[in-house]
Amino acid sequence: MASPPLPSQIVELNCKVMEEKLKSLGSEVNRHEDNLRFLKSEINAIEEACVDLAIKLGNYHSSVAAVMNNDTSAQEAEERTVRSILDQDRTAAAIICQLKLRSELASKMPLMKDILGFVATLGKVNNDNLSRLLAEYLGMDNMLALVCKTYNGVKGLEKYDKDGIIDKSSGIHGLGRSVGKLLNGRFTVFCLENLRPFSGDVNIDDPQRKLILHRPRFPGGESPAGFLDFAVNMIHLDRAHLSCLTASGHGLRETLFYSLFSHLQVYKTRSDIQRALPLINDGAVSLDGGILKPNGSFCLGDSKNLEVKFPVSLEVSSSPENILEMEGQVKLKNWEKERLLEDMKREEDLLKEVKELYSKQKQELMDYLTRPELTQAPHDSSTIPSPATPGSNPFGAKPSHKRRY
Repeated sequence: MASPPLPSQIVELNCKVMEEKLKSLGSEVNRHEDNLRFLKSEINAIEEACVDLAIKLGNYHSSVAAVMNNDTSAQEAEERTVRSILDQDRTAAAIICQLKLRSELASKMPLMKDILGFVATLGKVNNDNLSRLLAEYLGMDNMLALVCKTYNGVKGLEKYDKDGIIDKSSGIHGLGRSVGKLLNGRFTVFCLENLRPFSGDVNIDDPQRKLILHRPRFPGGESPAGFLDFAVNMIHLDRAHLSCLTASGHGLRETLFYSLFSHLQVYKTRSDIQRALPLINDGAVSLDGGILKPNGSFCLGDSKNLEVKFPVSLEVSSSPENILEMEGQVKLKNWEKERLLEDMKREEDLLKEVKELYSKQKQELMDYLTRPELTQAPHDSSTIPSPATPGSNPFGAKPSHKRRY
């Protein structure tokens, strides 16, 4: 014998109680998901800080190792680069380099005052592999390129007659004749004030004024394995070159070197580049010789050993006291990461538990609404709210936009 239908007031009350409980569980689900997102962002920030510290520590230890192995000093490395430029006979760089060595002669030439130097001598790196790779990436023309402060300096390098023919008795051609060198072929010149500068921010607290660039990250938030840094931030500038600014206040890093490297990424190995391909837009190089151009083409085969490379700076930029402090920061951040991972595990367990309760509560409500004594109730079903309507929040609660953790 079928049970008599329940009064509509009782049905509505029971549904309301069950739906309120369902809504509360939905809010709990949202809260735990918010907590997990917050914890993940905190872990990402710690991992990024650890990568920065690892790069600094690696640079320090590689510099110390080079000094211990009696490698050439920074001054000797720069002199070696200058000698390699002088060996590039009949080039604009060799002519200007020779004139700069003759300081008495250069001081009498107004043209020389606007020439800051050459790309190869305006920056240093702390790794010989990196020096060779960046030189190969840029090519000899760019490595030997002259760098002028203003466009007036560029105009002074060459004069033309009324037919557009180069006047070989003036400008850099005339200077070459003065030192017994005849310039042959084209040459590249960069004008600092005409280069479009980096549009982002510069880290003013960094002694090297490095560019603030966002590290590549996969959708899950993790950094690609083997990523070291952006090439533009791995160039070391001497104090004199750091103080060299354009009229608009931009330095060499955000003008010349950003123009040359843009967002070029540096990795440890070719395999690291291959795994990070979806995150690379402006090319990449790896310390084991891999080169990926910005147009997506790979440079395969044996690497070139260009005669002109960036000087390798073996100067230790951080004191041992700072190194001990950084090593302590790494330990502290790793400890913080472990605590956050434990918190994430607890939140994941709680989220799983609440989701199971939510599913169980939703099923109970559905079972209640389909009981025979309810379905027999005449014309009262329209007053019974549905536990979930199409397109509604499945948890019956608005997602929280505030961090509640």
